[in-house]
Amino acid sequence: MSATRKPNRGVGDLSRPRWFVYALISAFFIGGTYPLYWSFVIGSSDKSALTSTWPPLLPGGQFWANAQEVFATVDFWKALANSIIVSSVITLSVVIFSTLAGYAFAKLRFRGRDGLMIAVIATMAVPTQLGIIPLFMLMKQFGWTGTLGAVIVPTLVTAFGVFFMRQYLVDVIPDELIEAARVDGASMVRTFVNVGLPAARPAMAILALFTFMTAWTDYLWPLLVVPQNPTLQVALSQLQSARYVDYSVVLNGAVLATLPLLLLFVVAGKHLVSGIMAGAVKG
Repeated sequence: MSATRKPNRGVGDLSRPRWFVYALISAFFIGGTYPLYWSFVIGSSDKSALTSTWPPLLPGGQFWANAQEVFATVDFWKALANSIIVSSVITLSVVIFSTLAGYAFAKLRFRGRDGLMIAVIATMAVPTQLGIIPLFMLMKQFGWTGTLGAVIVPTLVTAFGVFFMRQYLVDVIPDELIEAARVDGASMVRTFVNVGLPAARPAMAILALFTFMTAWTDYLWPLLVVPQNPTLQVALSQLQSARYVDYSVVLNGAVLATLPLLLLFVVAGKHLVSGIMAGAVKG
C-alpha cells in the first residue's frame, strides 16, 4: 500500500506571502489614507456636506473654489515659503550634526563618551513643554521673536537624531575598517568622509524624512514666536478663528498643506528605498 505523498513545495512557495498578508497591508493602507481622502472629499464640497443626512463619499467640484477662499483668508504662499525654508534648514542641520555626533559617539574613543551619551539620551525624557517658557524668554532677549531664526535655531540638532545615528553606525561600520583607513594614513576627517559617510547614507535619508515631516507639521512653537510671520500650520489655524467655521475651507487648507509632503514622498521615496536596500545589502 503506497502512502499518499504530499506535493513538494519549493523555497519560493514557502516564502511567498499569503493572502492575509496582502489583506493586512491593504487594511493598514486604507486606514492610513482614509482621513486624507475624507478631508479631500469635504474640502472639495460645499459647506452643507457635513450636515447632510448621507455624507458624500466622492469628491465634489468645489475644490478650487474652496482653495481660492483659503488664499483670500490667509497669506498662504508666504506661509508656504516660510515652512519650506524652516523645514529645509532644520532637516539639513539635523542630518549633518547628528551624523557627525553619532559617528563620534559610535566609533571614536574619548574621555567621557559614555557619560555624554547618557546625558543626550536623558534629554529625550524631558517633555518639550517644560522648556517653552525659558526658551521663549531667551529668544525674546536675543530679539529673535517674530523671525524664522527663532523657529530654526532651537532645533538645529536633536537628541533623537544623535541617538538614532549612533545606534545605526555602531554596528554598520566595522572597527577594523576604520583602523585600516588610519593605518593607510587617512586623517580623522577623511576617514569619516570616505568610510563613515557612505555607510550612514541610508540612516541619513530616513532621519531627513522624519525631521522634515516633524518640522513641517510643528505648530505650538511657531505659534508662540512667529505669529505675525507664520509658518503654514500657524497660518491655516486662522481659518478657524472666526465665529462661524466653514470646515470645507478648513479641510481644503489641510489638504493643500499635505500636498508638499506627498510630493516629497513621490520624489524621494524611490531613492529612500534604494538607499535603505543598498545599506542592508552592504551590512
